[in-house]
Amino acid sequence: MRSYRWHKSVALVAAGMVAACGGGGDGGGGSDTAGGAAPEAAVQIDPATVGTISGMVNFAGEAPAMTPVDMSGEPDCAAGYGGDGPMSNTVLASGGGLANVFVYLSEGVSGGPAASGSVPLNQENCRYEPHVFGVQSGQDIAITNSDNFLHNINASPTENRGFNISQPRAGITSTQSFSVAEVMVPVRCDVHGWMTAYVGVVDHPYFATSDATGNFSIGNVPAGTYTVTAWHEEYGTMTTSVTVTAQSTAEIAFDYSADMAGAEVPMNEPLVLHHESDGIHRVSLNGAAGR
Repeated sequence: MRSYRWHKSVALVAAGMVAACGGGGDGGGGSDTAGGAAPEAAVQIDPATVGTISGMVNFAGEAPAMTPVDMSGEPDCAAGYGGDGPMSNTVLASGGGLANVFVYLSEGVSGGPAASGSVPLNQENCRYEPHVFGVQSGQDIAITNSDNFLHNINASPTENRGFNISQPRAGITSTQSFSVAEVMVPVRCDVHGWMTAYVGVVDHPYFATSDATGNFSIGNVPAGTYTVTAWHEEYGTMTTSVTVTAQSTAEIAFDYSADMAGAEVPMNEPLVLHHESDGIHRVSLNGAAGR
């Protein structure tokens, strides 16, 4: 039976946060590329030879209670949230699914269609939206300040050149990019310590982020066998394999659980791939069968 390994994401994130704050610019819409070699030439894909990976990120157990975020120093931001006010968004689990899990092909893929257009990263009500997202190496990230006060965007990669730029008022958009693959790049606002985001940089277009229900889909994947990795900021990474056939959909699932949060997970702890009768490949900790 093949086994797969789980690594705690905290170490990965901590490594990315080591970079010190750099000098800030005025955020006036300039364009910078965060270091490294240019991406490889795009590979043309025949639509008749591709399939889809459809998946679910499951969450078992009781999700941690969402904690309030103190935005009292920015009442205009706090006013943008109803009910109980702004709450933490580190763990968003609902209906048995886990949101904000970055899923990507980590082995078996070589190149792919070039990225088209930029990926938006918005700062609104003192939050980065989206919280977790992916881009291709060399693809532009259009970072916008939608709040009428100062934010700064401090990206701390380990494989790319970081940046730390300021956007003092609403309506400013700055364009940045990362030249080489790196999962994940942490982003923060030094003015508002609760503002964080994570960017998965890959050298192909085969990635997705799980939605509020835990679902994700990766389309136009060339037929073949791949390693797929899932990353969550609190619960770490899981890895499985999948075989994609042309003009069909392969289903996979990742099974996270509440007791994985903050645990001292030993290195080399095996994750066993289960081939379920429903045809869905499942990954779970310590060999326990997936739901």
